Amino acid sequence: MLTGWFLWFILFWVVFLLVMMSIGGFFMFRKFLKRLPKEDGKSELDWQEYYIEQTRHLWSEKEKELLEDLVRPVPELFRDVARQKIAGKIGELALQEKVNRITEDLVVRGYILATPKRDHKFLMKALREKQIDFTKYEHLLAKKS
Repeated sequence: MLTGWFLWFILFWVVFLLVMMSIGGFFMFRKFLKRLPKEDGKSELDWQEYYIEQTRHLWSEKEKELLEDLVRPVPELFRDVARQKIAGKIGELALQEKVNRITEDLVVRGYILATPKRDHKFLMKALREKQIDFTKYEHLLAKKS
């Protein structure tokens, strides 16, 4: 029978592995759910890629830099996913409104609509630093409550 420190080491190792596998499984399952086709035959990620591809030519360097500034607080590991999700929402808005170029207004609205409410404080901080008035977006912030 196991006794002493070795027993505690084995128990710690078992718990550690279970926790790590659970966390990894959670994120893999979320990704799997986003890849499942919806009623229209396309998944959430397919639509994101479609919107990005359809509006790629509408982006200017200024708006790309603004998007980079807005996703900078996101941990580097998740930054690409956040950037793609936000760019997909911006592209969706651009196609719905039939604009001929992506504007600062579209970038901010897309960010608000694509991100959870807890991340909006980073948006407001970044907009203050860039001296952009975000009062015209407060109705979108209130909608997500």
